[in-house]
Amino acid sequence: MIRHASPNFGPRRDGLTPSLIVLHYTAMSSAAAALERLCDPLAEVSAHYLIGNDGTLWQLVDEEMRAWHAGAGEWRGQDDINSRSIGIELDNTGRHPFSEPQMRALEALLPGIMARWEIAPEGVIGHSCMAPGRKADPGERFDWARLARQGLAAMPGTGEVPAGARLRDLARAAGFTAEADDETLLAAVRLRYRPWGRGGVTCDDLRVLQG
Repeated sequence: MIRHASPNFGPRRDGLTPSLIVLHYTAMSSAAAALERLCDPLAEVSAHYLIGNDGTLWQLVDEEMRAWHAGAGEWRGQDDINSRSIGIELDNTGRHPFSEPQMRALEALLPGIMARWEIAPEGVIGHSCMAPGRKADPGERFDWARLARQGLAAMPGTGEVPAGARLRDLARAAGFTAEADDETLLAAVRLRYRPWGRGGVTCDDLRVLQG
């Protein structure tokens, strides 16, 4: 791990400690460009960690501090996600698969964070989960199923869908409580669980939300 301190952080508010891990993609041309921006005081953005496409890991902000990575949004009815989370940026434009070295580095990083802060797999979310419509990262190319198989993210539900079940109700119960219209909410759910999904709501969209 390479320590590369960013000035863009502050204390967590109201005595909060991390209960979430938020995954992002950088949407920039390179890890070097992302590192420069995340450490630029004029940009006023940061994250706790940045993982390069080649698997290089940088720590930018101490986990005890509040990095500026999430912005406006909500998860499970709670806002100020920055004060409640650890932010991890992944060097990726959002248009190509995440590399094997990068995924291995992420898989090595997550268990320690989850253990230190007692974060359950359900607490590992995407930026798009807590800010539907506003953000799409880590995007449809991210392999959530790979993390879930290792207990590093929530598994999609596989149970029977109750008669009359509504996407909005199931999504809220699963954590998607940020304000969004039906189309935007469906897109956020699919980015997390079914990025190949198309068209209107299907039983499979409902099934993955069954806890």
